[in-house]
Amino acid sequence: MNTMTETSHTKMMEDWKAHVTTTPSISSAAMIVDFNASVWTARKKDHKASEAVNYANNAENGVANVSKNLLGTCPELLAIQKFVNNLRNLHYSMTMPWSDNGSRLITTAAYFDYHKAMTYGIDECYRLVKVFGEVYPFLVPSAQAKLGSMFKRDEYLTLEHVMQKFSFRLNYTPLPEAGDFRIDIGNEATAAIKENYEAHFTASIKTAMNDVWHRLHDNLTTLAHELDVNEKGKGNRLYDSVFEQAIELTKMLGTCNVTGDSQMEAMRRRLEDALHGTNVDQFKKSPTFREETRSKITAAIAALPSLDM
Repeated sequence: MNTMTETSHTKMMEDWKAHVTTTPSISSAAMIVDFNASVWTARKKDHKASEAVNYANNAENGVANVSKNLLGTCPELLAIQKFVNNLRNLHYSMTMPWSDNGSRLITTAAYFDYHKAMTYGIDECYRLVKVFGEVYPFLVPSAQAKLGSMFKRDEYLTLEHVMQKFSFRLNYTPLPEAGDFRIDIGNEATAAIKENYEAHFTASIKTAMNDVWHRLHDNLTTLAHELDVNEKGKGNRLYDSVFEQAIELTKMLGTCNVTGDSQMEAMRRRLEDALHGTNVDQFKKSPTFREETRSKITAAIAALPSLDM
């Protein structure tokens, strides 16, 4: 290796070390979480009925498809489906987007409340599945009366097979650091890979943080409208759910601020000052307090960062 090459190599290593030193790290402040839920739909395409519908309407085969509910109306199965949908919504509301495959970002500050709520929810899911399993053997014989000529006994799974259609999993993965590359593929190639990952890392963090801002903007806009008065001079209807969501989002500005964004912290303080200790009944009883709070919320909306909203 000649002197020029050694000098270039040394400089490249110094640049690399400086690059690693300045790499942002939030691995200790957040982690990746995946929530997977599988639920049996009890729905199946009826090929014969589909062909009949297409034929009756002079339509090409495949234009219309008839899907039948194998169990008809089943309260026990509907209870599972509804609860799982609510649990998914809870999962989304307490986390931030991270990757295209559905993985979400959860901060260590929010982990305890999230894990407690989700594990309770998963336990409840399995309890509801157990209730459904107890009635399933009795549902199949009665399904024939509900489906008429569309009933086919061989389309019904055994109880054991049906139970395998339900699963609920929660998985946490450490957030990889942008400089964590251990494969010996040469400094130049490693630097290129690291640069590529840093771009993805930065974009993912920005998406996660922007998701919180967008949720907050939508909620505050709705809350400001509800706190306003209509054209008849009467206050608009106030919903507890909107107000409660504003409180939760205010907390998220603190627990989800993994980058230590000063603007996000300032907004948290502003909203905490406007909403702390208040409730919907106070707004209903005091028009003055209602207007004061609306003014604070409107000012907060104006102070939100511009995110093409």
